[in-house]
Amino acid sequence: MERGNFSAAAGFGSSAGKQGIYGTFSAFLEMCVSEITMSRLNFSSVLAHFSHSGVDDMADNTCHFGINSMFADGGVKPGHSDDTTRLYFPVDQHQFAACVKRIFNDPGLRFVFSTRAPVPDILDADGKPLYSGKAFEPGRDYVVREAKPGGGYVVAMGETVYRALDAVIQLQENGVNVGLINKPTLNVVDANMMKTLAAAPFVLVAEGWNVKTGLGSRFGSYLLQAGFKGKFNHIGTHLEGSGGLWQQMGYQGLDSDGIRSAISALL
Repeated sequence: MERGNFSAAAGFGSSAGKQGIYGTFSAFLEMCVSEITMSRLNFSSVLAHFSHSGVDDMADNTCHFGINSMFADGGVKPGHSDDTTRLYFPVDQHQFAACVKRIFNDPGLRFVFSTRAPVPDILDADGKPLYSGKAFEPGRDYVVREAKPGGGYVVAMGETVYRALDAVIQLQENGVNVGLINKPTLNVVDANMMKTLAAAPFVLVAEGWNVKTGLGSRFGSYLLQAGFKGKFNHIGTHLEGSGGLWQQMGYQGLDSDGIRSAISALL
């Protein structure tokens, strides 16, 4: 069903000025990879929503979760054109709404991911929603908390961001020089942000996706290409689980305590 429906959406989006709209669970993206590749090669435009990403709270028995979604960006540039495939994982309700509004009429394949469980608004240092009323800029990485000069950074996405923010706030209150970056466009390198990260003494990527195939598996290479010489680690889903309960994030080392411990290990 998922494969057939994606092909149908790509058919609707195969003509100039038109697009298909598609939606399913993130766990099923893996079975659509062949159709995604063919859609890319045929220059189709599809806006696809893959919900229930990661391993957060949603009881669903024995589960392979939705953790291999970077496979959607497994193609190469078709012909002589640019690869317009984009993967977006907005961090809260405000950024999600702004993201969909901004990218709705973009050409090519656009994948928008959402979480399994409700997530809180990301707040600034004054306790106000950071992304409320803000426009979304594709390809940009966003500073949630800035480190002082000489400090390290956590790069997080999706449902790990608010947990990483809690860890960073606690560490900052204890004198640790660490900042937090929210990366909502997963498959585009933000050159300006990479300059900042390349100069940091350490970088930790925290995500709910597969530690073997997720954002972190690529990000270390991006850092090296930018001249990074510090310490690097990436944490993500690495254990099987039965039922997407809230305990899964801690079990995978992706709750606030786990992220804090991973940061401390790099200090």
